[in-house]
Amino acid sequence: MVKKNSSLEIPVESLKWSLQPKQLSFKTTDDLEPQLDIIGQKRGVEAFRFGMGMHKRGYNIFVTGEPGTGRLAAVEKLLGETADKTETPSDLCYVNNFKQPEAPIMLRFKPGEGSRFKKDIQAFLDTVAREAPLLFESEEYINRKNQISEAHEKKVMSFYQAIEAQVKDTGLVVVRMQMGTIQRPDVVPLVDGEPKRMIELEELVDKGRFPSEEFERLRDKRFELKEEIDQIVQDLKALQKDVSEKYHEVDRLMFTALAEDFIKPLRETYPDEKVLKYLDAILKNMSKDLDAIKSLGAPPQQGPIPGMIMPGGPPAEIVFQAYQVNLLVDNSDNGGPPIIVESYPTYRNLFGSIERVMDRNGGWHTDYTKIKAGSFIKANGGYLVINLMDAIMEPGVWQTLKRGLKIEQIEIETFDPYYFISATGLKPEPIDMEVKVVVLGSPYLYMILKNYDEDVPKIFKVRADFESCMNLDDDSVFQVARFIKAEVDSDNLKPFDASAVTAVMEEAVRWTGRQEKISTAFPVMSDLLAEADYFASQAKSKVVKGEHVKEAINAKIYRSNQIEERIQEMIDRGSLFVDTDGEVVGQVNGLAVYSMGDYAFGKPSRITAVTSLGKEGIINIEREADMSGPTHNKGMLILSGFLRNRFAQNKPLSLAASIAFEQSYGGIDGDSASSTELYALLSSLSGKPLRQYIAVTGSVNQNGEVQPIGGVNQKIEGFFLVCKHAGLTGKQGVMIPEANIKDLMLRDEVIEAVKDGSFTIWAVKTIDQGIEILTGVKAGVRGKNGSYPKGSINQLVDTKLQQLVDQLMAYGKDEKDKKKPAAKKAPAKKKVSAQVGPLSKKKGPIQ
Repeated sequence: MVKKNSSLEIPVESLKWSLQPKQLSFKTTDDLEPQLDIIGQKRGVEAFRFGMGMHKRGYNIFVTGEPGTGRLAAVEKLLGETADKTETPSDLCYVNNFKQPEAPIMLRFKPGEGSRFKKDIQAFLDTVAREAPLLFESEEYINRKNQISEAHEKKVMSFYQAIEAQVKDTGLVVVRMQMGTIQRPDVVPLVDGEPKRMIELEELVDKGRFPSEEFERLRDKRFELKEEIDQIVQDLKALQKDVSEKYHEVDRLMFTALAEDFIKPLRETYPDEKVLKYLDAILKNMSKDLDAIKSLGAPPQQGPIPGMIMPGGPPAEIVFQAYQVNLLVDNSDNGGPPIIVESYPTYRNLFGSIERVMDRNGGWHTDYTKIKAGSFIKANGGYLVINLMDAIMEPGVWQTLKRGLKIEQIEIETFDPYYFISATGLKPEPIDMEVKVVVLGSPYLYMILKNYDEDVPKIFKVRADFESCMNLDDDSVFQVARFIKAEVDSDNLKPFDASAVTAVMEEAVRWTGRQEKISTAFPVMSDLLAEADYFASQAKSKVVKGEHVKEAINAKIYRSNQIEERIQEMIDRGSLFVDTDGEVVGQVNGLAVYSMGDYAFGKPSRITAVTSLGKEGIINIEREADMSGPTHNKGMLILSGFLRNRFAQNKPLSLAASIAFEQSYGGIDGDSASSTELYALLSSLSGKPLRQYIAVTGSVNQNGEVQPIGGVNQKIEGFFLVCKHAGLTGKQGVMIPEANIKDLMLRDEVIEAVKDGSFTIWAVKTIDQGIEILTGVKAGVRGKNGSYPKGSINQLVDTKLQQLVDQLMAYGKDEKDKKKPAAKKAPAKKKVSAQVGPLSKKKGPIQ
């Protein structure tokens, strides 16, 4: 057993970074000012500020860092501080394109003018809807229509008078036949003072009641006038068309004069050339559709059936639907560039869509008023923040985002990859974009995209990398304390006293796995504060104390450590073989870490090594069973390099050694047990037993140096728990790499055990130091004569390997001697040749 004053034992004060409450300059967080600045992210903040200051194309910002480091909160704060608030972007409106309805027109207005323009257009339409029906009922309008009508009647009468003059005293008479909207003149016989149709007169002739000669004369005379009558009909049609055009022209002129008075204020308020052109288009299109405007306000009419009421004119909102303004982006309430955080970056939410509606017949239709903007467009002229992983998972989002940033333009469309027929026929005018996009992602995602997507370096030229920890010094301690104060104020928590603050900081240091660092996972820290406040409330305490923080930590562990307890139960009942006492050759307790996602814990695992005569070298049983990862395989191969370096300089390495993790039925990876495996191998070769009450962790290189590993705190605590359940004897302990001393942040229970001498933790730099602790035997250093001290571990291993070489050579010589008599049976060989000969002749000569 190693002496208690061994220089390899880690002193108690090195087992944990601790902060005493008396070291703090306050009693509770009420004595502090809240921390409002971002702390611990100097690199990321400087990079972000640089990206915000660059206004050239492609200088969008890719924020990387581990989740839980407060990236989003920091980004929102930095945007609020560094965003240029001097200029608010334009309002965007879509209006109808009367010439090409499938290509709506984009209008830009100063902030707030877009909504005002929409209201002014609506006011103009309301005025037209109110005044236009009155116009078409006015005395002036009726007089002008009557003048046209009277002139038309005079011309019609002149036509009829000319025909009547020709048929006078011929026995024929001119009649007017109504045909649609016009009256057609015709000439028919006059019999007994009444006009008769020719077919009726022919019937009278057949009956002998009218002279046939007179009938023939009238027929011939009517035929003579037919051509002239047809010409008159054509003239009447032309006259009627001319009247209609004059009616329409009167309508157009009077309406245009009226509407021009109403729209004049809009021309003065919005002098932009594109807007003026649109206002002209409104008047022009209205003048073409005056029938609908004239029908506005028409009262219901009596139907053909008694009691049936026919509806009146169409409502104004239907007549003027084509003149509505679609206010796509309204920046009237923004006092600067918009800052939008899109937490649900679907294609529709980011880039907008063109909605469709179903009519009463079941058909789908759309128009420019159904165009909706997304966050990307609403952030135009400002800043957009999205979680990149969420965006990449959505179909079409990543490609559209890249395209919009590359060409600085976006076209709104409906993304529907499963719709085989085009959802809409609209192609709105593209929108010029000037937006700075901030995406949040992991460092791994950044590297993947940087390597495999050639567009990423072009459009995300700034990387703001957020760190998961910061240096632990007096300044950072004070900043974290002020952060706790800020969280207490914002979440309305109870004040934290000095002991609670120190407990929180110690836990934050443990999260980093390094004594000289403290975690910047402030969202996680905020959760711990809230949970500690809960336990303080349960205890009816007015302030949160250190015991409440530790209670919150233990409660969180208890919520997640069911698997750990089940494994411990299996060890306690003997289902999993773990010895905490005694000494065994070729057997050692290694330490493994189990990760449950939100919780990690360490447990010992028995490792055994068996050596024998052979040439196979070191056999990794896990690898042979396809249960070993590449890092573990590498660690096993390093063991062979160590043995060759130390023991095979003057002889070949001839052995067969199998190493296994006992009762391991899942995959194994990592090289943190490579030193443990080497100890088991050296024990098997030397014949010296290893102390089972000491667990080991650490990787090793080919020179025998013990290298640091991860999860050192969980591994120590895992073996301590096993020893505690089996009974602490004072001999038990854990051996770790010396480089891991500054990573120790052990629980108080383990530290107390070390302090009272019931548990020990050693730190070693080399395999020789470790094997001495495990066996109590000196490792031995090779002397000038090339040999190790007698009785040392290295001497025993070297002697064993030499014996294996000698035995293998002797065995090979014996096997060779046994085969010599068989080789002298020359006649037998000839007999075989004679037997093969005839067969070979059939197939050709033997080469």
